[in-house]
Amino acid sequence: RFQIQRGKTDPTGYKSLGDCFRTIFQREGLLGFYKGIFPPILAETPKRAVKFFTFEQYKKLLGYASLPPGLAFTVAGLGSGLTEALVVNPFEVVKVTLQTNQSAFTEQPSSFVQARQIIKTHGLGFQGLNKGLTATLGRHGVFNMVYFGFYFNVKNIIPVNKDPNLEFLRKFGIGLVSGTIASIINIPFDVAKSRIQGPQPVPGEIKYRTCFKTMATVYKEEG
Repeated sequence: RFQIQRGKTDPTGYKSLGDCFRTIFQREGLLGFYKGIFPPILAETPKRAVKFFTFEQYKKLLGYASLPPGLAFTVAGLGSGLTEALVVNPFEVVKVTLQTNQSAFTEQPSSFVQARQIIKTHGLGFQGLNKGLTATLGRHGVFNMVYFGFYFNVKNIIPVNKDPNLEFLRKFGIGLVSGTIASIINIPFDVAKSRIQGPQPVPGEIKYRTCFKTMATVYKEEG
């Protein structure tokens, strides 16, 4: 919710992350934090399956291109992220629509009703259930490219430890750093995706339309 707001001029904006949590709790109750939970649950299994299956397939295909292993991991990560985005984007559209509905949890439509409303009103295309697809492609493509590229390259540099506890810490640490760096790099795409898929500042007018134009607008207006 916090990243969707349009700067200080947004009447529905929040002063800080803490203010966002307090306001949601006061207006919508504890269940307000769980709006849009069903679409991610539905998407999680196919999302993970697609992510790791396609990564392995792209990695095998890139093996025929005689690329250096580090580059092959990075490109395979990009491919798996782009493929994952195609699967997850419709779920994201429904999730963001539900999360930005400020009615009480019990008053808002179910995930299936919301999906039907989106399809009925805007169809399956880039104004409907696949709104914000380019930004989602960027979000998942960049994240997986950085994550898999960094993780496997660094894992091969730092030697394996015979102590199982230290080996766990080695992998955990590399995974933690990989995820952190990937999140920092891909967050502009995530903000663009949320602005495009969320409610527009002025009803009936589309301000946030495409990924890179949205990024440019956010940068110009908010830094």
